[in-house]
Amino acid sequence: MKLKYALFFLCVVCSAVVIAQQEGGRRIGGGRRGGGSGQTTPAVLPDPSHPSGLPSKAPDQGWVGEGWYPHEGGLLKMNVQIRFGVEIQHDVKPDAWKQMPKGWVFGRVSAVSTDSHANVYVLHRNTEIDPLVVFDQNGNYLRSLGKGVIRDPHGVRVDKNDNLWVVDRAGQIIKYSPDGKTLLTIGLVGQRGKDASHFGLPTDVAWDSQGNTYISDGYGNSRVAKFDKDGKFLMEWGTPGSGPSQFSTVHSIQFDSKDRAYVSDRENNRIQIFDTNGKLIKIWNHLGSTQGIWISPKDEMYILTHRNNVENITADTLAGRLMKIDLETGKVLASMESPGHEISGSPNGDIFVASLTGNVLRWMPHPQFSRSH
Repeated sequence: MKLKYALFFLCVVCSAVVIAQQEGGRRIGGGRRGGGSGQTTPAVLPDPSHPSGLPSKAPDQGWVGEGWYPHEGGLLKMNVQIRFGVEIQHDVKPDAWKQMPKGWVFGRVSAVSTDSHANVYVLHRNTEIDPLVVFDQNGNYLRSLGKGVIRDPHGVRVDKNDNLWVVDRAGQIIKYSPDGKTLLTIGLVGQRGKDASHFGLPTDVAWDSQGNTYISDGYGNSRVAKFDKDGKFLMEWGTPGSGPSQFSTVHSIQFDSKDRAYVSDRENNRIQIFDTNGKLIKIWNHLGSTQGIWISPKDEMYILTHRNNVENITADTLAGRLMKIDLETGKVLASMESPGHEISGSPNGDIFVASLTGNVLRWMPHPQFSRSH
């Protein structure tokens, strides 16, 4: 009889342990997940062990063998949904998902941005449909615009008032109201030049704290052009070359809260940092060939970059790194492999990457690096 009670007690204890482990797994894995399966699975912590018994070069990143370098700055703790807006989100019921119109597919996705409501603006290059498609934060289709107006899509940003700015390499920058009405156009479509009203294949747009607009005029020209809030030309800086304040493909631009402009000088493998009048503050030479820059209102900085300009162009942005950067020192805080052309962040903490593969990647912060499928 005593043996019977002892076995019964042992079974109860074991059951309690199993339940506790399951609950713990649910707590660890209970965050938002990537993928389209609709299931939530526990996070898988990096396992530094290996059948050989050899030590990992970076135990906090899991098994890293001698043939690999650890991730720069440590592993960026995020999981990912690789086809935002195209595949159903994990937390959306199939009968509630509003898809794009039937037959619509993205072309090369050149840029992505978000507004204060966490809506996502996708700029792509399928000329058969609207080049600008808008989704809510769960990937539900909301609306679209721009067919016949946006000729060569390259950049898209949303300003602090939720106005939408599209950078058209055909020579124009278009400002839309939140409801899609055209408010301002800078530049002349189809007319290339280098003056107050002409661009040479512009790439990106940003604003300082006073509402002035800065346009990176980066493929045909090598300059940053500054305009006031009404679109009046104020000044420019930059010339072709590799010296200080010179550029070779000005590809992306962002401002921090101190009104410092971070400019991707892509083919020179560097980021140059200026004040609002184009005075050079410093140069970062250690981050490679940077495709895209995004700085949050809290001065959190993320970049899409490559080892160098040769690798960037040869792999057509597929060999990239998503990096989190310390704004003051330029130190790499964490990184993760990610193809991509441009980058933006959402108020809910998600990072969105526009990929020329025709996809939008939704990177979601997670306390542990974890599998999404």
